[in-house]
Amino acid sequence: MFNTFLIALYVSCDLIANVTASKPVTVFGFTAPAGVFIYAATFTLVDLINERLGKKGARHVVYAAFAANILLAAYTLLVVHLPSPDFYTHQTAFAATLGSTPRIVVASLVAFIVSSLIDVEIFAWWKEKIGRHKWARVLTSNTVSTFVDSVVFVGIAFAGVLPLVSLIAGQYVMKMGITIVSIPLIYLVRRQAATARND
Repeated sequence: MFNTFLIALYVSCDLIANVTASKPVTVFGFTAPAGVFIYAATFTLVDLINERLGKKGARHVVYAAFAANILLAAYTLLVVHLPSPDFYTHQTAFAATLGSTPRIVVASLVAFIVSSLIDVEIFAWWKEKIGRHKWARVLTSNTVSTFVDSVVFVGIAFAGVLPLVSLIAGQYVMKMGITIVSIPLIYLVRRQAATARND
């Protein structure tokens, strides 16, 4: 039951991040897509899934979320381009909000699959080779994967359009802030798992 909850939360956070990514926000002087806050949580969530289901299970969840993102992008583009009745006056706003350009959609999908699989590999390697210090396992895997995600997404989506260094820095700082705050979740999940086994 709890594994299902973690998987559903992971996929939901990733989809929500893609829907909200079209609006840039500025927090403490850093600029990043609005989806960065909830998207950053997906790296810790996939670590928690890795903890519960192992590397193979975590990979399957990443692939499932990737497929869900493709479905979201394809269906959103379809809906944006379907004709509207005359009484509907919000087509322009709807298209501007949800009709992400193919470049941004591709950037999001490529960054997601690359960074998520890197996160899974690093987390599993630490668990197998070192074993101790779950907080360090989460922090290490997220430090690398969130950096890769930021560079790949911004590089593909905004190269030649917006200042890349400031966008990458903004995304990375915000993602790592969320990562640090969410590290205690790994211990909460472990405690919950122990409780479930004793029930």
